[in-house]
Amino acid sequence: MRSRVLITAAAAALAACLGGPVSSAGASPHASAAPRLADPHPCPDQPGYTCSTLTVPLDHRGRVPGTLDLQVATADNAGAPKGTLLFLTGGPGQPGVPFIGRIAGQRLPDVGRQYRFVTLDQRGTGEFGALDCPGLQAQVGSSDIAAPTPAAIKECSGILGDRKGLYGTEQTVADYETLRQALGVNKMVVDGVSYGSFTAARYAAAHPSHVRKVVLDSVLPHVDPQADDGLYLVGLHAEARVLRDACTTAPACGFDPADDLAWVVRHRSDADGVRIFDTMVSYEFADPTYRDADALPGGQGDIVGALHAARHGDPARLDAIIALFKPGGDDLASYSSGLHIDAFCSDGAFPWGTSAAPLAGRPARLDRALRRIDASRFWPYTRATSAGSGFVQECLRWRSRPSAEPPARLPGVPVLLVNGDHDLSTPMEWAFEEARHAPDAKVVIVKGASHSIQNRELGHAGRDAVTAFLDG
Repeated sequence: MRSRVLITAAAAALAACLGGPVSSAGASPHASAAPRLADPHPCPDQPGYTCSTLTVPLDHRGRVPGTLDLQVATADNAGAPKGTLLFLTGGPGQPGVPFIGRIAGQRLPDVGRQYRFVTLDQRGTGEFGALDCPGLQAQVGSSDIAAPTPAAIKECSGILGDRKGLYGTEQTVADYETLRQALGVNKMVVDGVSYGSFTAARYAAAHPSHVRKVVLDSVLPHVDPQADDGLYLVGLHAEARVLRDACTTAPACGFDPADDLAWVVRHRSDADGVRIFDTMVSYEFADPTYRDADALPGGQGDIVGALHAARHGDPARLDAIIALFKPGGDDLASYSSGLHIDAFCSDGAFPWGTSAAPLAGRPARLDRALRRIDASRFWPYTRATSAGSGFVQECLRWRSRPSAEPPARLPGVPVLLVNGDHDLSTPMEWAFEEARHAPDAKVVIVKGASHSIQNRELGHAGRDAVTAFLDG
């Protein structure tokens, strides 16, 4: 899960070479052949890595004909002493290939020397296969929380047509298994960040005999028996904890930022509540302290101070931050909103059931479910914030083939779950929830860190934990 990100200079440079989307469909002459990596060539601007193409079925169940070509990147140290590590990026909607050099070479160099890093552009993402839904792309981009118009959702549904549901995690996990076979390895370490943690866990649950260790970074639980992850209850409620913790850092605030947030949400429109929620989650990528005025251009940072000022009659700073983090318009090759809606909605469990449920009865079932939930579980937000979020509003109108429910239990291999305690996109409570499904789990919480430890942690405590875990 990944909300709108202020792209760093390094990430922008890695993504600069990406072009427009190309989707392949139709019968493949290699459909019955053993999986292989075709057309190997040096990855542009990433020395030490080879890019190639993996052809996979459009539908691994065989219901819909056609194939997809996925871009794969492999480190050139094929004889790495500790074997293969499959690194999975987030979203859903983000490619993997543009980031392999940054992760393996810059962020985790010791791990990169011991393991052969492998990644791929998940189906529906990246330079050669991004799903293009122009309305969604323009309106919400990489935001999980901003709600698109019904017209944009309908447009995307028409663009995908009978392919809806074929970009969910069930199909993606089958792609990973096809990749393992093409690599010719029996066991891999699987390491996923954000939504990548979701797919990593689902791969481990589906193919336990082919997994040696698992790293789950910024964790989204891979099963949702209570059917409320899509309502984002944990994320909404976690903001009070995170903001209060931010205010204990010297110099202490001297006020309760969670009460300020609750007051502002209740004194503005319901739509503004969703915008504030979206802004809070996006803001963490710029300033995990939530209090640094210099984190944004022109000294516009410090969202804690902006909320406090808004409560006391001066909303200008808060409005400026909201405007700065306005969602939408992300480059298609770096993030596909079309892939996001089909994957998330096809994977999820909701108050109305799965993505196969009839559309007509969904609003009433959603309303009944929200009314049964105690208001304290939404605080400092409201029921209207949950109901109006992009998760709910997109999936309320999206009908597709649902992904099959995976096994809840993860295999009995070592599993490391690492999370920042200032993460609002995938709050640390989810890491502990997921750990209950793993018989050999270790949870590491990184103080003061926000989303995506391996890619974005300002310090090194979390990355040190990953390195030690993989070296053991």
